[in-house]
Amino acid sequence: MNHQNHNQFPSPSCSESAAPITGLREECGVFALFDPSGQDVAAHICLGLSALQHRGQESCGIAVSSTSGPPKNICFHKGLGLVSEVFDSATLSSLKGNLGVGHVRYSTSGSTSLENAQPLVLNYIKGTLALAHNGSLVNAAELRREQEYGGAIFRTTIDSEVIAYGIARERIHSDSVETAVEKTAKRLQGGYALAIASPRKLIGVRDPHGLKPLCLGKRGDAYGLSSESCALTALGMEFVRDLLPGEILTITEQGLSSRFLPSVPERTARCVFEYIYFARLDSAIDGVPVYSARLKSGECLARSCPAQADLVVGVPDSGLTAAAGFAKESGIPFALAFTKNSYVGRTFIRPTDQDRQSAVRMKFGILEPVVRGKRLVLVDDSLVRGTTMSVLVKMLRQAGAAEVHVRISSPPFLHPCYFGTDVPSNRQLIASSHSLEAVRSLIGADSLGYLRLEDLDTMAGGLPLCKACFDGHYPMDVPDGDIRNILEQ
Repeated sequence: MNHQNHNQFPSPSCSESAAPITGLREECGVFALFDPSGQDVAAHICLGLSALQHRGQESCGIAVSSTSGPPKNICFHKGLGLVSEVFDSATLSSLKGNLGVGHVRYSTSGSTSLENAQPLVLNYIKGTLALAHNGSLVNAAELRREQEYGGAIFRTTIDSEVIAYGIARERIHSDSVETAVEKTAKRLQGGYALAIASPRKLIGVRDPHGLKPLCLGKRGDAYGLSSESCALTALGMEFVRDLLPGEILTITEQGLSSRFLPSVPERTARCVFEYIYFARLDSAIDGVPVYSARLKSGECLARSCPAQADLVVGVPDSGLTAAAGFAKESGIPFALAFTKNSYVGRTFIRPTDQDRQSAVRMKFGILEPVVRGKRLVLVDDSLVRGTTMSVLVKMLRQAGAAEVHVRISSPPFLHPCYFGTDVPSNRQLIASSHSLEAVRSLIGADSLGYLRLEDLDTMAGGLPLCKACFDGHYPMDVPDGDIRNILEQ
């Protein structure tokens, strides 16, 4: 089969300058399959990506090849928009191959453009390579300059291309693609989960700190790699295990084999926000069910920041479980106060504060009979700029709420993230430049309380976590400045 490049122009609803109304944006998601029986996998990868759609809505793509076909038979399709917008039955039918990787993207480095959509596909002297990446590298600029001086020509502005080129270059001087992957990964600093398809192998890689999640599933003789277990479940696959920090897992017709990077630290650091916000409620990461973690965060919040109130309500969707935990621990009844219009979020998101406020009102409606005359505890997962929360508090008061006590199921954001989570620079973090009382006043709440830093360990069952966005203790050296500007410098 000839190499195919299917392109799609961006939908009018995709804004290059879009900014999130809730302050945080999801990471990326990877999903990959290898079926030794020779069955085409593109349609199944598409279903897996649909289950990971919450991790990225800007672009998506699938690359597949046949392990029994001629060299360089890879074909791919990617475009801007949701999985359902980019892929249809005709497109999926044209993607022939029993080995493939897929990706849904939210840009933590590089702009939103078709060139930056993944998977990245390379044809080089040793064959083909398709790579899907979740995460961000803190030394991407250094590696990129080195590769450019070595003759590399970059087509994207994303650090994923630095990884792909590194593997291709190392493969020329290595006895196997796994060795090339290991040599490249030794030089990577940051958080990353990789799904890599070579002509005959599927390879999964997890960064030495375990910052980014990646798990293994199985159905019959077929194996899958996924950012979250919920996508494996959606395909009826058996969850096998999470990849370990620093693991390079190879899947071939002969089975599974693993090797480990030598730089795995004694204390790993999983991203805390997988449990607070990013992961889907029915996923489990490193043995910790996301639902249980969010329920515990609400319980801890109720113990440390109680309130006299009639009802506990949550901001849909990720604030609802923490609100249920708060209600359970406090004995205050839980109720639904908001309706959510999920169909307008991307279209109406705009970059200014005024436009964000309008977007919040378009996305959320208030159930006035529920809140009228009531003292409310309003629970949300995070407070970044404060724009969304101030609008929600105002909407509740306009609907007749007597009091609104805001409770946040994470500690105050004080520092940016450099590993693939879009926590903005310090100047945009409301808690970084305002006291607790000042933030309370700005959002218009009767009281404000955050989850305590020490309660994060309880929430995740004692699992070692990266809490750098809260306490500034990064698990590795980080560059000066905003990570999102580094590659554009």
